[in-house]
Amino acid sequence: MIEIREAYNRCEEIIAANSKSFYKAFSLLPKEKRKAVWAVYAFCRTVDDIVDEGTNPVLELEEFKRSFQQFLAGFYDRDNAMWVALADVFENFQMDEEAFHSLIKGQEMDLVISRYETLDDLMDYCYHVASCVGLMLLPILAPGKKAVLQEGAVSLGYAMQITNILRDIGQDLKIGRIYLPKEIMQKHGLTEIDLQQGDVNGAFVSVWEELAGEAERYYRHSFETIHEYPLQSRMAVKGAGLVYREILSAIRDKEYMVFREKHYVSDQSKQAILACL
Repeated sequence: MIEIREAYNRCEEIIAANSKSFYKAFSLLPKEKRKAVWAVYAFCRTVDDIVDEGTNPVLELEEFKRSFQQFLAGFYDRDNAMWVALADVFENFQMDEEAFHSLIKGQEMDLVISRYETLDDLMDYCYHVASCVGLMLLPILAPGKKAVLQEGAVSLGYAMQITNILRDIGQDLKIGRIYLPKEIMQKHGLTEIDLQQGDVNGAFVSVWEELAGEAERYYRHSFETIHEYPLQSRMAVKGAGLVYREILSAIRDKEYMVFREKHYVSDQSKQAILACL
């Protein structure tokens, strides 16, 4: 049986290895909240890896869903760091079980949907893979503030996921996924052939910028209630949002070359952003 301290340490290793932006921003939190965020991230990462890297993702995701149901009933693998840490989180915070179910549903969508017709369709997907993460974290970051912060948390999830989509266009193409809505592509005359050829033409830039505008609108909306968070949580959430938003600027600076490289915010830029909080 793994001890709680070691379980949290392993969850921290997962976020440190897989999301340097989130790791740096949420390191601003007090210790107990910080550890809880690591555990939630480990849950999210586990589900994501099943879909993206599993040998039989449909079966593995079904097994994971059953394991989560058993976890909620108090039965889980005491040798699994994620479950051990998460059990401690659920004991110490009033967690939103439905948000966790929504995340799993979002990953199921990736198993059956590889194209989205409309922006509304895409936003439904974004809710289930990103906005619900904000709802998972709210009881940790701002206990008792769900009513006033829920809308902003959902908006920040929308913004971040659209940013992910705009950053990972080339990577997603390689696995047969196109998240750019067909209606927006058709509006600007962008074809799937253009995408497959990695053509950064005027149509592509127009589609990219329209979605970037949506992301930036959601970032602004999410920051409208940021003052409602406790101070240290406020710094972490706003820091994560500002660092993620900077990805859009980094892509523009590299002239939208998202087909063959993945753009990041430099450590120097992250430090500068977080220093201004």
